[in-house]
Amino acid sequence: MSFRKVVRQSKFRHVFGQPVKTDQCYDDIRVSRVTWDSTFCAVNPSFVAIIVEASGGGAFLVLPLHKTGRIDKSYPTVCGHTGPVLDIDWCPHNDYVIASGSEDCTVMVWQIPENGASQPLPEPVVVLEGHSKRVGIVTWHPTARNVLLSAGCDNVVLIWNVGTAEELYRLDGLHPDLIYSVSWSRDGSRFCTACKDKSVRVIDPRRGTVVAEKERAHEGARPMRAIFLADGKIFTTGFSRMSERQLALWDTENLEEPMGLQELDSSNGALLPFYDPDTNVVYVCGKVQSPPPPDRQVGTWDMGDEVRDPQTPPKTFCDPLCCPVRFYKLHERKCEPIIMTVPRK
Repeated sequence: MSFRKVVRQSKFRHVFGQPVKTDQCYDDIRVSRVTWDSTFCAVNPSFVAIIVEASGGGAFLVLPLHKTGRIDKSYPTVCGHTGPVLDIDWCPHNDYVIASGSEDCTVMVWQIPENGASQPLPEPVVVLEGHSKRVGIVTWHPTARNVLLSAGCDNVVLIWNVGTAEELYRLDGLHPDLIYSVSWSRDGSRFCTACKDKSVRVIDPRRGTVVAEKERAHEGARPMRAIFLADGKIFTTGFSRMSERQLALWDTENLEEPMGLQELDSSNGALLPFYDPDTNVVYVCGKVQSPPPPDRQVGTWDMGDEVRDPQTPPKTFCDPLCCPVRFYKLHERKCEPIIMTVPRK
């Protein structure tokens, strides 16, 4: 089914990107080379955090947003993990709290000083231990304070009360294979997951049950991702049986058939979806061999070389006068901000 039949014309036209000047980038950063499909960069209105190479454990940098230019190699890191850090996520309710998941099977929560770290931070405020294998996903609850979700290679999803360091819910047995992505619904009552068994699941954490499931959402064996949209629908990216990249839109009330399914190209790079609930625009980042069909495209921006772990800060950071959405793109040795301007008609 084509997107043309189900998606109305967008009120936003000609979305375009603008890279910042060189002196506004974060240069000379040893970005982690861990082969893990996760977030290596996280941004909030005060800081940008970047997972970096570290000897003898795992670490990430936390830089004030204004500290651009060349970053000294001796700049202090957050370095309490004994294994490589795989994922980081800023708390949406406190700009100075960040969570990290690691190969050492732990989740750690850190308190960042108001002006950034002046010395290495080896001691977290909370250590959450409950996974038996490495933790590749951490994501905060969108509306409830001190509630954090983690997912590990043990195929278990844990929801934590960070204030007491206790498990609120342990969701075991719902996923038979590796979990690729987790996305909370807008109100935080449910979350959706994309799994290596090719299924997309909608889960009620309080009941510990799968309330909706679509098997073989994408037929391909390569990783897929799923995100909740504001209206309760789910947007997924994945691959077809012939290894063509696909985008799909699903109604959680009826997952039998997609509301829309679009094949893009046969490139092997995974597509990373990002959703802006204020404008209801989905941004899809990745290598694209040919532009998407004009019936649903509202803009294309060529980021140059291979896209790695772009991230978006919350809207409280953006300038409302120019209607932007800001991305932070990681290169091998630097982090580059890119401003996506979203003009109205």
